Amino acid sequence: MFRKTVLSLLLAAVLAFLSVPVLAEIPDNTPFAVDAESAVLMEMSTGSILYAKNADRALPPASVTKIMTLLLFMEEVDAGNIALDEEITVSEYAASMGGSQVYLEAGETMTAEELLKCVIIASANDAAVTLAEKVAGSEEAFVAKMNARAEELGMVNTHFENVTGLDDTAVKHLTSAYDIALMSKALLSHETITKYATIWMDSIRDGAFGLTNTNRLVRFYPGITGLKTGSTSKAGFCMSATAKRDGMHLIAVIMGSPTRDIRNAAAKELLDYGFAGYSLYENPGGNAGEIPVKGGVEDVCRAVKPPVSMLMAKGKSRGVTEELLLDTSVTAPVEEGQRVGVVRYLSDGEVLCEELVTASTAIPRIGFGGLLSRMLGTAFLKSAK
Repeated sequence: MFRKTVLSLLLAAVLAFLSVPVLAEIPDNTPFAVDAESAVLMEMSTGSILYAKNADRALPPASVTKIMTLLLFMEEVDAGNIALDEEITVSEYAASMGGSQVYLEAGETMTAEELLKCVIIASANDAAVTLAEKVAGSEEAFVAKMNARAEELGMVNTHFENVTGLDDTAVKHLTSAYDIALMSKALLSHETITKYATIWMDSIRDGAFGLTNTNRLVRFYPGITGLKTGSTSKAGFCMSATAKRDGMHLIAVIMGSPTRDIRNAAAKELLDYGFAGYSLYENPGGNAGEIPVKGGVEDVCRAVKPPVSMLMAKGKSRGVTEELLLDTSVTAPVEEGQRVGVVRYLSDGEVLCEELVTASTAIPRIGFGGLLSRMLGTAFLKSAK
């Protein structure tokens, strides 16, 4: 026992020295059964997990992979590196993709927007590879970017081998339900995606080829915002379904369901559970009053409080109260962003969270000349009376 304890302490010390990121396993939280290998329900703005089943288990994601493909592409679009009306030429390699496709031909040109719709709505593998090649020159180079971006997002149980999710020959193309929620959250920050992810039916090639959304929830689920489905014999039926109501945005991830209908029902059940049981308390922050400044070029400092979002049980958000605790005074120089107090949010006397209140601007210390001028000005005003 002593030997094991010593080894454990040594390992912890080595990991701390190397600064290796270690993510604690998300404990299962299953108030009801979901017919899937793993599942997660996340609230987007806070990242709160409302439901978890095998959340960190690495599994094949099928075409849900394309969330990362779309994320990298949208980052290029929003950075101004690619225009949505830009014509992109299909390579022979991209045209050779199997599985879900829109039957692109080598040498065919299509706008970035059309290809984007093909990926989001119809889960087209040939279109996904075409977008990847546009961004990075080759699928291999794009996959390297996918894995690097996954690391940046904290997706510690993820490794990509392709941009499509095809897993016939993949060795270790894996991710977890929690990691899918993380990349879904990142993708939803690009608002253009929701415009396309909520389309039920569309077409390309001047209406000659129809597109039908693989996400059936788009047809009937109130507040749906997307996002992506996938299925292979190895992965089963997977999905990241997102919806927004009353300012609360939820991400429901299902991996390894036995059928499409069971997967869709499970995602709907998770979303229903979240909207029925929880609400979002939001405070925009802003002005928190003024604090006297000693020895500064200004007599007072304006204090600001940060915006706050908290996930709460349904109905509880209406009982939240705010308690502002400002310093009685501050001494110059005052730096912008300097702590000048705290703000607490309470419910039934319990502190839910505490945030720093800070100075909105810098206030330099007053110099001799400024002090003299202030004294003379004060004396003049007194004599004038």
